[in-house]
Amino acid sequence: MKRTSTTVLTALVLAAALTACSSDDGTDAAPKKKPLPAPSTPSPAAVADTEATASGIPPEPDAAKKLGYLRALNNIDPDIVHGKEDKAVDRGRNQCQTIHNFPEDKPKQAGMAELRFTSPSHPGGFGKLKAAQIVEAVHTNLCPTF
Repeated sequence: MKRTSTTVLTALVLAAALTACSSDDGTDAAPKKKPLPAPSTPSPAAVADTEATASGIPPEPDAAKKLGYLRALNNIDPDIVHGKEDKAVDRGRNQCQTIHNFPEDKPKQAGMAELRFTSPSHPGGFGKLKAAQIVEAVHTNLCPTF
């Protein structure tokens, strides 16, 4: 009889333990994990803005920005563009990186513009005054958020 009592008692204890472990209704049960939200895909414009902010080089300008930028350069001196619009845009985008990396250093920005913006007639650049104007045209038209 002692053996039967022990077996029944052990079975009851095990049953109680198993029931307690599998119960979700009790207050001791671990909370269920919520599924993670599906990752959202950023828009191409958001990706371009993030890359521009990180690298300092903005994305290719749209037609209106490009036109405004080229007009600004031609108003400074038509020889800055000298018929090579895409090259002028590339130089401007690279100048944006200088503006981004040295936001408070106007002499550095102008010095880099003087080195960067050259032409066959001006292989040494366009001088300090025009270089500062070029920086302003680049900043206003290509990378105003820097």
